[in-house]
Amino acid sequence: MKNLSVICIICARGGSKGIKNKNLQNLNGKPLIYYPINDALKSGVVDKVIMSTDSKEIAKKAIKFGAEVPFMRPKNLSEDLTTTEATLQHALITYEKINKKKYDICLFLTANDLFRKKEWIIKAINLLKKKKNLESVFSGHITHKNFWEKKGNKWSRLRPWMKKYSSRQVRRYIVREDTGVCCASRAELFRKGKRIGDNVEIILNEDSFTSLDIHNLEDLKLVRAAKKLRVKN
Repeated sequence: MKNLSVICIICARGGSKGIKNKNLQNLNGKPLIYYPINDALKSGVVDKVIMSTDSKEIAKKAIKFGAEVPFMRPKNLSEDLTTTEATLQHALITYEKINKKKYDICLFLTANDLFRKKEWIIKAINLLKKKKNLESVFSGHITHKNFWEKKGNKWSRLRPWMKKYSSRQVRRYIVREDTGVCCASRAELFRKGKRIGDNVEIILNEDSFTSLDIHNLEDLKLVRAAKKLRVKN
């Protein structure tokens, strides 16, 4: 049986409208990029960890923490409207050309989503190795709240069953996709410019801290406070 190879791709550009040098902001004495790099390395299921960045400062620190930075991300993939999918596609294809090796599984982590468990990474990779039919495995947060969408001028519930109100313990739930926390997919998807496939498994979590995604200074302050609380407990 082939031993499937795993590469982790972390995307962290230098520019950010919400916070200057966001990915280098301090959190418990470490820059934000330290955490996904460390999580991937400590998981024990990743063969390579690479950073896709356009910043020499980020690249220098990423290498210090154990990631490889085999290329600098081009300017056209470092804009505000650049999609994550385009960045991941470029990173994988470019690294495979440099390394002259094809990878089987890609792991995607971000420095914006910091409340992940190492066990989620391990489970995601192992599920893809075990179940050949799966395309992607990612973290998802359970929510029992109702959601509405606007069609024309009329608001309607996202699902008809949301009309029925009951206690949280017995009612149905939906799941929020949290790929920045943890997302593993077949490498062929990344090569095609896709992050996740259609045949998936979701690692469910009810950790409210996974909702904290850093985009502005208030978010950063919340994450710092939450991290201190989590470490204390």
